[in-house]
Amino acid sequence: MLSQMTFHHLSVKPGECIKVKGKVAPDAKSFALNLGQDGSDLILHFNPRFDSLGDARTIVCNSREGGEWGSELREPEFPFQEGEDTKICVYFDVDHVTVKINGDHEIKFPNRLGRDSAEYFSVEGDFTIKSVKFD
Repeated sequence: MLSQMTFHHLSVKPGECIKVKGKVAPDAKSFALNLGQDGSDLILHFNPRFDSLGDARTIVCNSREGGEWGSELREPEFPFQEGEDTKICVYFDVDHVTVKINGDHEIKFPNRLGRDSAEYFSVEGDFTIKSVKFD
């Protein structure tokens, strides 16, 4: 999956929101948002799969520590549509990462790494970024 935008040397603290506005590609297979210390240590890998890696219309969440993936968690509700605009807000605390989609759908994932800050954020795949805001 090609990275479209990567931020390094951030200082995102618990409770702060990363707001991403964009458009899902009309022929989307998948896209991902990654939050962590770097590409090898991720508090969250958020991966909506329209039709990718054997999954259809499923959101896969995972963490990565020292380059090793954890156990995947799958979210059966799929609030994304190909070709549509989407607003995603990602924020975390010491216990969980929360992803809000279009203001009305929420997914919680455990903060397995127990991090109290994030320095890295990336967006990759079949998603055109319109804006990224750190709140």
